[in-house]
Amino acid sequence: MRKVAFWVVAIAAVAGVLASTVPASGPADEEAVPIFGIKIPPGYRDWKLISVAHEEGNLNDIRAILGNDVAIKAYREGKLPFPEGTVIARIAWDYVPSEENNKVFGRAQSFVPGPAPDWYLQFMVKDSKKYAATGGWGYAQFNKDGKPADEAKLKTCFPCHEPIKARDFVFTRYAP
Repeated sequence: MRKVAFWVVAIAAVAGVLASTVPASGPADEEAVPIFGIKIPPGYRDWKLISVAHEEGNLNDIRAILGNDVAIKAYREGKLPFPEGTVIARIAWDYVPSEENNKVFGRAQSFVPGPAPDWYLQFMVKDSKKYAATGGWGYAQFNKDGKPADEAKLKTCFPCHEPIKARDFVFTRYAP
């Protein structure tokens, strides 16, 4: 029971840190990504939290997965496939140790968000007609300056999501 309580507190703390370290909105004059034509949705940083995650290996980042109202409703209802208009956002930060926290704990155990990696912001947009060739989803990726990824990088999105077709191509599960 103590382990469960620890993890609940740890996840809540990470979500709080993530929410407090990001500005309220993205760049005002962002460009649309090639292929999919997606721009950074206004107000996306105010969306609700779906989950948090840590990627190891080459990425070694910590991420907040956010959803618009359509996405949150679908997640809460366990609805698959996701309805039209669903938008899921992923914001990432480098995963770094907290020396300050570790001094308090007496050992290395605390990690916090660090600087944003080069490609820190991604979106999935559900529009079955517009994005029929990619499972009904459009993909977008932006660097920390709000510049969109090029066409070659965007062409890697759908092949990565294709193996999870049974979950409507979405990796993240809802963490209520």
